[in-house]
Amino acid sequence: MQLEKIVSKITQQPEVHAKWLNTLSMMENTGARKISACEHKKDVTLIVLKHAAEEARHAYYLKKQIGKIDEALCPDYNNDHLLAPQASYTYLNSLDIEVCRYLKDELRLKGEELKFAAYLLVTYAIEVRADEIYPIYQDALDLTGSKVNVKSIILEEEGHLEEMINQLKKFSDDWESHGQKAIAIESALYQNWLNELEKELI
Repeated sequence: MQLEKIVSKITQQPEVHAKWLNTLSMMENTGARKISACEHKKDVTLIVLKHAAEEARHAYYLKKQIGKIDEALCPDYNNDHLLAPQASYTYLNSLDIEVCRYLKDELRLKGEELKFAAYLLVTYAIEVRADEIYPIYQDALDLTGSKVNVKSIILEEEGHLEEMINQLKKFSDDWESHGQKAIAIESALYQNWLNELEKELI
């Protein structure tokens, strides 16, 4: 099942929709924490701080949107308040592990260099995906006349992708091939996530 069909089903069921928002919030929060964990103790740039702060804001914003459906739904990130909890929880962690393995094997990176390179490639792959997911979700919200909207996130994610590309260009002249590798790793994890979402909606 394609994302369009999945999101269409989700937005037509209030409790499932709340879980979807909560799942996206959890994943954004995971991203924010991962960015902070990758920060150098001293050499922290404005752009990294901005990105971590905006990802955390997205998590908060998505969580707040649940109140437009029912304030009593999904108070936390426990499994029964998420869609495809196992796949959703492991999505970013698995991507991080696989990208780190690639960077160790391909570029022999370690320590702080490995952390920063992994941050660049993992975030790049996620931003490419976010630029697909959120507009599709917003289209479904518009079709149902939902009070929920993610337009502000769409704008910020577009800016994030541009920022990541600029950082990757400084990181490596061969950034595109490294970026494509990260995207390939992410695509497999994304497909697994979609499959698990579909199972919950059948």
